[in-house]
Amino acid sequence: MDSIELSQWINKLIQHHNLKAFYNCASWEHLRIEVLKEQNNECQLCKDKGLYSEAVTVHHIKYVRQQPELALTKNNLLCVCKECHYQIHHKYEPKEQLNEERW
Repeated sequence: MDSIELSQWINKLIQHHNLKAFYNCASWEHLRIEVLKEQNNECQLCKDKGLYSEAVTVHHIKYVRQQPELALTKNNLLCVCKECHYQIHHKYEPKEQLNEERW
């Protein structure tokens, strides 16, 4: 499947709310394992902080829904641990601080 066909297939999956089918396809599974091996099964975000965490997820930097043509592009993939992946998708936005006048 070339990149145009892949994009068309992924777009159809998105339209039918079935992106899970992409994550179950053999091409993704093969690439996922390859990228984990290449990045030594280490969370790259923790590694940048001088820490070690086992990577359990291969994250799309540019999301599949926004750029399906990059779904199987290695330089768009980053190995991350469960905590970092959660933080990427659920960024914490601090609430407004309460002070003496706002309680």
